[in-house]
Amino acid sequence: MNMSSKQGGFLPVSKQEMLERGWYYCDFLLVTGDAYVDHPSFGTAVISRVLEDAGYRVAILSQPDFRSEADFVAMGRPRYAVLINSGNIDSMVAHYTAAKKRRHDDAYSPGGVGGKRPDRAVTVYAKLARRAFPDTPVYLGGLEASLRRFAHYDYWADRILPSVLQDAGADGLMFGMGEKSVLEIAANLKAGKRGIEVVQHIRGVAYLTKDEADISYPAVWCPSLEETLSDTVQYAKSVKIQYEQQDHITGKAVVQRHGHRLLVQNPPSIPLTTQEMDWVYGLPYERTYHPSYEEQGGVPAIAEVQFSIIHNRGCFGGCNFCSLAFHQGRYISARSHESVIAEAKRIAQHPDFKGYIHDVGGPTANFRFPACKKQETHGLCRDKRCLFPKACPNLRADHTDYLTLLRKLREIPGVKKVFVRSGLRYDYMMADDNDEFFLELVKYHISGQLKVAPEHMSDHALYYMGKPSFDVYRRFKERYERINAKLGKKQYLVPYLMSSHPGAELRDAVNLAEYLHSIGYMPQQVQDFYPTPGTLSTAMYYSGIDPRTMKPVYVAKTPEEKEMQRALLQWRRPDKRAVVIKALIQAGREDLIGYTRDCLIHPKPNEHFAHLHEDKPKGKQARGGKPQGKQGRSAGRNQNRPAHKPAQRPPKRKAGWAKPKKR
Repeated sequence: MNMSSKQGGFLPVSKQEMLERGWYYCDFLLVTGDAYVDHPSFGTAVISRVLEDAGYRVAILSQPDFRSEADFVAMGRPRYAVLINSGNIDSMVAHYTAAKKRRHDDAYSPGGVGGKRPDRAVTVYAKLARRAFPDTPVYLGGLEASLRRFAHYDYWADRILPSVLQDAGADGLMFGMGEKSVLEIAANLKAGKRGIEVVQHIRGVAYLTKDEADISYPAVWCPSLEETLSDTVQYAKSVKIQYEQQDHITGKAVVQRHGHRLLVQNPPSIPLTTQEMDWVYGLPYERTYHPSYEEQGGVPAIAEVQFSIIHNRGCFGGCNFCSLAFHQGRYISARSHESVIAEAKRIAQHPDFKGYIHDVGGPTANFRFPACKKQETHGLCRDKRCLFPKACPNLRADHTDYLTLLRKLREIPGVKKVFVRSGLRYDYMMADDNDEFFLELVKYHISGQLKVAPEHMSDHALYYMGKPSFDVYRRFKERYERINAKLGKKQYLVPYLMSSHPGAELRDAVNLAEYLHSIGYMPQQVQDFYPTPGTLSTAMYYSGIDPRTMKPVYVAKTPEEKEMQRALLQWRRPDKRAVVIKALIQAGREDLIGYTRDCLIHPKPNEHFAHLHEDKPKGKQARGGKPQGKQGRSAGRNQNRPAHKPAQRPPKRKAGWAKPKKR
């Protein structure tokens, strides 16, 4: 790779800016659905800087008018190719909530205004590029293209769609992290190669062909587009095969027939070495949005990342609902301490820097090296997970290197505080018996609260999420509270939770609500499961089959049940009351409607629930499985009182954190 330094400054975003540089053409036109933000947290910035560093002229066309090819034509035909991405997130996720309601804002657009990019942006932009420059190659990249490279279930269309390559009519697709593949494509184009020969030997690339002779790597075949359309079992099988081949050491090419053509995914790219990571993140980024957006209020997405540092890539956690395993992969790559410290020093010189580095993280903040030595030479285990269902005996749970890095960052002049906010794996922390990192994390690197993602408390639901037993989170919580007490601090633990994930039943949601009630916490926000392309959980949602085992799995699909599961996690909200009562009755948990402190719902004067006026059987209930204890006696004492005069009105509770009552 060419590591020569370049002139810096924002890359041109218009023909006029190209001419100001003395360019009458560009080598690559990079089209994106985001506003142009020149920061290494944005894929557009990374790929454009990598190409620039290699000596190519790159122009940016951000959020072009998607009703016409006029904006493409205005930039002029690029010498080698048009490169297209939808932005940092899938355009459909950017536009719609999990309930398929249209979003009104967009953090990746100027002023946060929505509607600046089309639905299925990669496909729309590719067709416009073809119209504007019929003879110019078009290559897709970024998250939207990467996760839609095979035939995939599309939640918004509620059906299987073909590879985005077929819909977009592009010449190739770069999946995963594209620095190496884009440089190889550029070199082949510069050398005069055309068509299939540009991409067929490059790792991290997918393409369509009619000829099996164009397959350059040992390959496995997965069920065809036509088979996945007609049989959900075949769809689950195709996803299983695709996931099995995503390791850069053991992975083979994957072939999927699309009618008379073959979709070929070459093996994944080799992850960047530490030296290569340092090079990528050391390129001359401006670390902010293009000044042309200033009058529109800037780009809101920069606020979270401008003073943050990415130190790693990949995640061996492998949650089933997360796209990381299918995009970045499970192998960990990390930057050197010197590279991270150099970036922190540059941040500290920024005129708007107030002394706070907002995050030192990545997909998972506390991973600094592969999970075990074996992964470095033999690849990742195909049928095993590093942290699920429990930590693997071969796991190297060691925070020493990450802790040393954080200590160095704290010593930089001008840095007051270094926060860790992105994706701490608490299960990995629990596998580390040494309290040293935990102590310093609590003492120096959080501010009032620590956010982690247990997602649920039902082990039944957690199994299908690919998350460890809830007991791991419970022990983590106790350890966190013990360390806070030792340090004389009062800081909270905020759990991220998810409702309606495949496998999660109504009883699981009730159990979770009971637990949250017992600790005095009601989440302000709950993430309803969102079936996004390219995840195992989405395959479960569509097919009703767990691709890991090929066994059936329960799926909450109706809006009514999804609403009930979500409402149970916010049972105190007045607007959720009717739905929560309905859910409790349907789950056979009327015992949670009453006047005792264990009840989720306290009846109002005009509400009558028959079970409050019936004689209760002693011992365990027939359906709830909970012992009567004080609850049963309390109900018995109150059964003769009028429904409009409860014996004791429970105190009102505020939403959010509350101090648990002493028992």
